[in-house]
Amino acid sequence: MKKFKKLMAVLLCAVLLLGCTSAALAAEGEKYTEYPVVIVPGYSSSWMYKEGENGEKIHVWGLDMNEVGKRVLKRIADIGLGLGALTQGNAEKIASTVGEEMVDMLGDMACNPDGTSKVELKRYCVTAEESCSANLQELYPDGKFQHEPEIMGEYAGYIGKENIFNFNCDFRMGAVACATQLDTFIQSVKAYTGKAKVNILAVSHGGQVSGTYLTLFGEKGDVNNAVLTVPALGGAGLAYDVFNGDVKFDEKGLLEFIEHGKMEETDYNWLVKAEKLGFLDDIVDNLLPYIYDILGYWGSMWDFVPTEYYEEMKAKRLDPVESAALIEKSDYMHYKVMPDFANGFKRAEAAGSHVSIIAGYDIKVITGLNESSDSIITIASSTGATPAPLGQRFADGYTQKVDTGFYQVSPSMTIDASTCYMPEHTWFVENLYHGMTYKDSYSAELMKTLLLTDKIEDVHSDPAFPQFHATTNVSHSVHAAFNKSVEGYVSSDDTALVVKNLSKKDQMKIMGVTARGLDITFYGIVSKVLEPGESVEIPFKGEIPEVSVKNFDIVVDYVLVGSPTPVGERSFDFTVMNGEKAAYDENNPYVTADIDGNVDSVLTDQLDNIFTNVGIKPLISILFNIIEPIFELVKKIVGIFVK
Repeated sequence: MKKFKKLMAVLLCAVLLLGCTSAALAAEGEKYTEYPVVIVPGYSSSWMYKEGENGEKIHVWGLDMNEVGKRVLKRIADIGLGLGALTQGNAEKIASTVGEEMVDMLGDMACNPDGTSKVELKRYCVTAEESCSANLQELYPDGKFQHEPEIMGEYAGYIGKENIFNFNCDFRMGAVACATQLDTFIQSVKAYTGKAKVNILAVSHGGQVSGTYLTLFGEKGDVNNAVLTVPALGGAGLAYDVFNGDVKFDEKGLLEFIEHGKMEETDYNWLVKAEKLGFLDDIVDNLLPYIYDILGYWGSMWDFVPTEYYEEMKAKRLDPVESAALIEKSDYMHYKVMPDFANGFKRAEAAGSHVSIIAGYDIKVITGLNESSDSIITIASSTGATPAPLGQRFADGYTQKVDTGFYQVSPSMTIDASTCYMPEHTWFVENLYHGMTYKDSYSAELMKTLLLTDKIEDVHSDPAFPQFHATTNVSHSVHAAFNKSVEGYVSSDDTALVVKNLSKKDQMKIMGVTARGLDITFYGIVSKVLEPGESVEIPFKGEIPEVSVKNFDIVVDYVLVGSPTPVGERSFDFTVMNGEKAAYDENNPYVTADIDGNVDSVLTDQLDNIFTNVGIKPLISILFNIIEPIFELVKKIVGIFVK
């Protein structure tokens, strides 16, 4: 009997424990939305096939690397000859070899001049049931047909794989056609899950598709939260460069893009002199005719051309008669849908949807267009913001274009967010590269919070998520902000600069902190060592001037212990907000964005050119910033004794 009682006691404890665990999990789960997530992916993410004579599926698109490998082996001799010719400055042979195979492999993707598909293609995973991550995981454990696996893998831990759905569209068609497919898909997800609404996570081209969907169908109220990350709402600078036939790779930017994507903690880009990889431009120039053969009449590519360049490219590339139908659809997108985004988002909001945008800025378009962007999408296209010309900023004392009731100019004074489609629902991350939202701890957490919760109403809701933020991707090594003000700004309330080591594996020595454009000096550094992820407050001497809308920057020099390129520096822009607005010169609305470094004051033009041309000026600048304060200290000590 006693044994029976003990057994019953143990079972009762187990039941109670399980009950408590379930309740705890439920309570934890209550923090996250009950609605399923529809992920609307970036360009070319949807796989497609054509039907054979016997109804079999013949794969056409998702790139098959085995097929690519076979083609490389088949043309290995031609590739060898092409590479040999490339060393002599002739890129035509390698481009023609690659181009011929590309057209042969992807020719079924081509469209007619009117924008219709030459071959009828069909999408894999069209319905909610087919595209549900739980079902896909069962059928394809390797992750096939699942978009953004890193992001969705994490989110599945909060809401379950059964609540994640992977939207597929014929991405060659225009945004209106894809948005119509998205509307049908959302109805399928609602019916499959029994939920009244869905949440949308959109990436890049998916942002343009989702923005178009919300503008055309948002009044239905089928969406709870929609988060558009690095969205191509108003097009992509890359499309203009391709159609203009003037692709000029920014090689340093390309290497930074790769470092950002790999979350590489070692800075290699500054070791490479620009134009050393100029052969890429020659290859692309010779490859463009083959590229046009495939995508020259894709409606989506024409929707990607930013409106300010659209008429120019249309006149250059499209025949008004044979491409009349394609032009009509893209005209509708450019002149009816794009100008209506702001009102469309308001209509969706009135129907119960919460729409947010996260975008990167202050990076040159990687294919050459000299505009502020995330390297692919210009900031004007992704957000509706007004940028200063790249390399310049608004002059001190600038007044934003629209009085929104609060200050909305970036700390770098390069972005006026008051003209955004959604001024109070758009977040900007400086130096965030395209498609890298999940690889930046700030934007990744912001994206998750906006999508899966209702905690954030607007850019004022949470001090942890200011409207402007400098990227925390580990490839940038270090982050800095003042201790009392919103990130990127400073006032007389501030007493120190908070510097953080972004590395996940290396110790960091802070070697120097220098303010440029503001008369303050930092002290108490003494080669401070920070562990991975650790922060330190560095106090400063000097007064914050009683003025507002005045720009300056701070340079942090550091050593990453154990890194192959240990010495580095990062510059941070700040705006003083501490009194009356600075006087503004309307005749000179822009000034140079980059403040001369300390080393520029001692370098002759000849030395500057030499160091720049061999790619070591950044290293010289870093060493000078580290050594100069030591010389200044020695001078002061000597001065005391001389007196």
